[in-house]
Amino acid sequence: MNTCAVVPVYNHGEAIGAVVAAIRRHGLPCILVDDGSEPGCAAVLDALAAGEPEQISLLRLPQNQGKGGAMIAGLRAALQAGYSHALQIDADGQHDADDIPVFLAESARQPEKLICGCPIFDESVPRARLYGRYLTHILVWLNTLSFEIRDSMCGFRIYPLAATVDLINSVHLGRRMDFDVEILVRLHWRGMGIVNQPTRVHYPLDGVSHFRLLMDNVLISRMHAAMFLGMLFRSPRLLWRKVAP
Repeated sequence: MNTCAVVPVYNHGEAIGAVVAAIRRHGLPCILVDDGSEPGCAAVLDALAAGEPEQISLLRLPQNQGKGGAMIAGLRAALQAGYSHALQIDADGQHDADDIPVFLAESARQPEKLICGCPIFDESVPRARLYGRYLTHILVWLNTLSFEIRDSMCGFRIYPLAATVDLINSVHLGRRMDFDVEILVRLHWRGMGIVNQPTRVHYPLDGVSHFRLLMDNVLISRMHAAMFLGMLFRSPRLLWRKVAP
């Protein structure tokens, strides 16, 4: 295994330094994807990459594409650079980077599976977001005909890159906040196993959220509708998995 971290960054200049330091403390090289950040954040990213050029690479997108667009670019770059696996972690510091060794150990034990964070929230979590994600859980369980994915919205996970980039190159995935959910469902449809790894989540270091209440909810609703139709088409195969030896 050869694992790097891929971090999508959009105007998290105050938090990203601590996130990168935590990743590097656990020995992982980083690919930072600047998703069209403002000049102050862009300068912070330039300084981070210049400080450790052999371990921190910077991929700069000319304009904001959304979290999904940044992750797609970063995952492709990671595979092209020769990595076998990529750890996704958010740039705002909400994920507990001290859990990285646990994620890496699980990935080493089961390298063909996706290691997916299953959040343990503290009191900082916004209640509306906490309750809203339960609806997504139910829809994901419906669209996979399975409870294998415990939480599809946590952006702390390790992807096996070859199979993941093959999916990215063969279908059109959501480019914004719908990405995290859709890629898990589609990888599950393709037969990739999921390991649900509990991890602590704190909201957030710098108080910056890029979730667009109206537009992102519309995108997520459209994605769930498309996933439901995809599930109906695949339902015989999905059901067969449950009974096949």
